Amino acid sequence: MKLLTVNVGRPTAVGYTDAPGGATGIDKRPVDGPVPVRDPGLKGVGASGVVGDTVCDLRHHGGSDQAVYAYAREDLDFWERELGRPLANGCFGENLTTSGIDLNGTKIGERWRVGPDLVLEATSGRIPCRTFAGFLGEKGWVRRFTRQGVTGAYFRVVVPGEIRAGDPIEIVHRPDHDVTVALAFRAATTERELLPRVLAAGEALHTEELRIAREYVARYGDARAGADTAEVG
Repeated sequence: MKLLTVNVGRPTAVGYTDAPGGATGIDKRPVDGPVPVRDPGLKGVGASGVVGDTVCDLRHHGGSDQAVYAYAREDLDFWERELGRPLANGCFGENLTTSGIDLNGTKIGERWRVGPDLVLEATSGRIPCRTFAGFLGEKGWVRRFTRQGVTGAYFRVVVPGEIRAGDPIEIVHRPDHDVTVALAFRAATTERELLPRVLAAGEALHTEELRIAREYVARYGDARAGADTAEVG
């Protein structure tokens, strides 16, 4: 299990985003290390946790619960076959392109050590947006990406550190609940009846998704929790 590349984006003015200012940093490119990673602070104020990376739309991106986005090279290879075109590391807007890890099976609250010092904690899957679709230029991309459920994972920074391409990735903590990134994504998008189940992840879950799950249970109780435990991807 290792880090293939660290990817950062620079602000670029485009016509397909509704971000204030009309710019996006989704076009991320591999950089040479070492690259510092730290907690960026609250959403709406803090941006990316990866130093040198740009987040243009603080309404929906950045902040502590979305400090770092990781996507597996294996999943990019899947999409290469599906789309019939090459996909470079970073082209899904990910900060970390990984190898040898099932990101969709990563549990909420799972902790990784990347390189000698950095410790990350998984918080949620990535929900696709208009900017992502516009950047890729694929018709119906938001629906297609959502249906496939191969989302990658967002992480918060538990211990800051410096990382570089080739660093080993070690799972240092894996919770005993069954709430994976894929399950949390399904609950947040296409299978709302799964929301009661994601509460098992507790405070490790992305703050906004935890609030939504609690509100759902307060309104409907937990009787609607789905029985299907199969994972997407």
